[in-house]
Amino acid sequence: MADISTRSLNGPPKTPFWLRRLWGLRFIFRPLETLEARTQAYGDNYRVSPPDSKPALVYFSSPEALEAIFTAKPEQLSAGRGNSILTALLGEHGIVLLEGAAHQRQRQLLMPPFHGDRMRSYAQVIQEITEQVMSQWTIGTTFSARPVMQSISLQVILRAVFGLESGQRYEQLRHLLGRMLDGFGSPVGSVFLFYRFLQQDWGAWSPWGRFLRLRQQVDKLLYAEIADRRRQPDTNRTDILALLMAARDAEGQPLSEIELRDELVTLLFAGHETTASALAWALYWIIHLPEVGTKLLAEIEALDPKADPMTISRLPYLSAVCQETLRLYPIAISAFPRVVKQPMEIAGYALEPGTVIMPSIYLAHHRAIVYPEPKKFKPERFLERQFSP
Repeated sequence: MADISTRSLNGPPKTPFWLRRLWGLRFIFRPLETLEARTQAYGDNYRVSPPDSKPALVYFSSPEALEAIFTAKPEQLSAGRGNSILTALLGEHGIVLLEGAAHQRQRQLLMPPFHGDRMRSYAQVIQEITEQVMSQWTIGTTFSARPVMQSISLQVILRAVFGLESGQRYEQLRHLLGRMLDGFGSPVGSVFLFYRFLQQDWGAWSPWGRFLRLRQQVDKLLYAEIADRRRQPDTNRTDILALLMAARDAEGQPLSEIELRDELVTLLFAGHETTASALAWALYWIIHLPEVGTKLLAEIEALDPKADPMTISRLPYLSAVCQETLRLYPIAISAFPRVVKQPMEIAGYALEPGTVIMPSIYLAHHRAIVYPEPKKFKPERFLERQFSP
């Protein structure tokens, strides 16, 4: 192993505690600007924590480093421990917080709903909801794209994941989930996840107290839905909740109520704002660059009017527009953190156990050597070159 430690990584000098807190707040409120400033100052791979801090916090964005992180063996890196700040949102039994055998079990139970005919049926749901929302638009009027995309995304999740289309429980969940999601959709709301000393229940009017009460109401509705399904099973249902309830592990055991709840909430947070933001940015560039909109319309209009969603999803230019949108604005600026479990080397740096690793997707997507003119929206780059995954 190379004789290099995390102290050899470029990074900020030793600074007072209050100054580090200010940098932390800057990252929460202006994350992209902060990442780019640090990369310009310290390079692709750098240390965020002070030189003598333990555990060290390091960022990696070079291709070789990311490959090493994403192909590391389970005994080398821990993913679940690094995601502990999400426990208050997702619970302790969601797949992103599990490790080892528990993670493998959950993964095997979760994967079947996201393949083949199941995905085709969900695509049809997405198309129906989108057409329903668009039918309410008036030609010549303007609308704010992000709230509309959030509405579509939430309706799709409620129907395809939770199996709810209408009724009192549907309306209650749509209202409560919208409020809960909005609470963490701003930098101010997300501060409470990063700083646990702020997680104080000072009543319904305090930010954390309001979240806890919203979560309690949402949980009550979710557990009621699960209980109703247990009492009246319907083998014809195809929503993800129904499939998860029917799934059995290698020992013939089903997911418990709390496991089902945590997976539902995980899918909600993983798929709501991420999808809505990506769609809003795609619409922005399609309108901002008329040539992009013209090419996209020409490709779509050349299709058979009866083309199914899966055929549409394979259109080359449409795919390139989606890929370029996600390159510029990845759904997460960093992948989930990893914690080093045993001494290992990444990109020539020897890392000690306990070191927290942040793989930066945003920085990797903005490397000029890989993506020339990285700040420009150029879907053609994905038609002219095949990028490795």
